[in-house]
Amino acid sequence: MSTNRTDPILGLAERLDRLIAAVERLAPPVPAAPDFKAADCFVWEAERGALEPVNQVNRVEIGLIKGVDRVRDILIDNTKRFASGLPANNVLLWGARGMGKSSLVKAAHAAVNAEAGTGRLKLIEIHREDIDSLPRLLGLLKPAGHRFILFCDDLSFDHDDTSYKSLKAALEGGVEGRPDNVVFYATSNRRHLLPRDMIENERSTAINPSEAVEEKVSLSDRFGLWLGFHKCSQDDYLAMVEGYAAHYRLEMDADALRADALEWATTRGARSGRVAWQYVQDLAGRLGKPLAD
Repeated sequence: MSTNRTDPILGLAERLDRLIAAVERLAPPVPAAPDFKAADCFVWEAERGALEPVNQVNRVEIGLIKGVDRVRDILIDNTKRFASGLPANNVLLWGARGMGKSSLVKAAHAAVNAEAGTGRLKLIEIHREDIDSLPRLLGLLKPAGHRFILFCDDLSFDHDDTSYKSLKAALEGGVEGRPDNVVFYATSNRRHLLPRDMIENERSTAINPSEAVEEKVSLSDRFGLWLGFHKCSQDDYLAMVEGYAAHYRLEMDADALRADALEWATTRGARSGRVAWQYVQDLAGRLGKPLAD
C-alpha cells in the first residue's frame, strides 16, 4: 500500500498562504504618495506616514501682526531667499508667550507664496511628539519638486527626553544632512529648548560640566537665526487692538476703544498679541459683528 507524501505538504502550504493573506489584511495600507498640489499647507501624520492637506489654514494677515517689525522683516527675508532657491537658515522663534511667534510663521509663508504666485513653497506642521519620525518625513520631501518649511510649534524637551538628538541629526548633523529643499522653523518659550534646571543639573553632576552643557544646548546652534519675542509695551498692545478693529470694521470711539482694551488687559494681567486678539473677539461679539474678511 503506497503513501502519498505530497498531501500533507500541500495542505501545509495552503494553510501558510491563508495565514499570510490574513496577516496582510491586518497590516495598515501603504500610504499613497503625497499630492503636493492638493494644498499649500499639510500636517504630518506620523502614525500613518502620510501628509494631510489643510485647505483652511488658521492664520492672520502679515499686516495685522504688530510690535515685532524687526523679526518680521528678518523672517520674511529668510523665507523669500529659501523660496527662490537661495541658501537660508533654520529659524528658532523664541520668547514671550502670545506675541505671535506661530502666527508670524504662517503669515510669512502665505505672504511669500502670494508674492511669488507659484504655490511652490509648502508649509508642513510636525507635532512635537513626532520629532522621532523626522528622517521618514525628510525621505518623502527630498525628491519632491517643491520647497518645504517644516514647522514645529512650541518645541521643547524635558528631562528624560532624548528625541532632541534625532532633531539635531536631522537638521545638520546626519550623514545626509538636511535636504536642500527643506528648512526648519520652530517656536519655543525657551531659548535653548531645554528647561534651565535640566541644564544646571547637567552642569552640577557631570565629570566635565562644560561638555555636558554643550551637549544639551548645542541643539539651538542648529538654528542659524534666533528671533527673540519680548513682552509688548502698552503702545504696541493698543496698536494691535486698533489694527484688528480697523481690519474687521469694528466701529467704536477711539478713546473708548483704548480704555476698554486697557481694562481688558488689566483683567488678564498681561499685554500681548494673543490678549489683543481675545479682546477683539469679545468686542466683535458685543457689537454683534462676525470676524470675517
